[in-house]
Amino acid sequence: MLNGKTAIITGASRGIGRAIANIFAENGALVGINYIKSDKKAKDLFNQIEQSGGKAILLKGDVSKQKDVENILKTFTSKTKKIDILVNNAGIYERSNFENISYDRWNKVISTNLTGSFNLCKKAIAYMKAGGKIIFISSQLAFKGSLHGADYASSKAGLLGLMRSLALELASKKINVNAIAPGTIDTDIIANYSKEIRKKRINEIPLKRLGTPNDIAYTCLFLASNMSDYITGETINVNGGLYIH
Repeated sequence: MLNGKTAIITGASRGIGRAIANIFAENGALVGINYIKSDKKAKDLFNQIEQSGGKAILLKGDVSKQKDVENILKTFTSKTKKIDILVNNAGIYERSNFENISYDRWNKVISTNLTGSFNLCKKAIAYMKAGGKIIFISSQLAFKGSLHGADYASSKAGLLGLMRSLALELASKKINVNAIAPGTIDTDIIANYSKEIRKKRINEIPLKRLGTPNDIAYTCLFLASNMSDYITGETINVNGGLYIH
């Protein structure tokens, strides 16, 4: 589905980003694996893709820092000359009540989750001269809010505003811009959940299971492919029916 395409996935060394990178590579894309600290995980993913006959490029860097973003794009485009797909997945989340969120933490979450996507889009658009696909990984919390992460929910809601605005602005450049809002996905973010909490979460979901990273990755594949060429400015909820609107 993505033969001949080039794709950058931010936060790709683990979780949802890793699943997206794998599935994109399996479908023929040359994948840019962005990460910050997880050198071993990123290299393992790179080797896995290469050994399976795919192609990948390691792109270490912090998307919240403009200089790092410039280096990421320079490294990628020096080998590809273009960007067809950009998946803004990088994000951080820590459970905390609003009163306990420090100014430093607020700024860090917004800088990574929202400004990081702005930084990538700002620079990447120049390499999408033939059109392309931009995908944001938001969250159900962008709609319903969060009891333990006002900073995270705010950043993910901000992504949807950025997505809709870019969809309008970039349509004339043949760049489709969409978002995915995952529900409760079984990644390391919920690794510390007790059995009781996991069971409670599952019982709240109409489809009676947690989501998997591949559930998000396959939706991302659809939005990255030419099957979604007439879709822009939309958010696809992938949450097992947990939040229907």
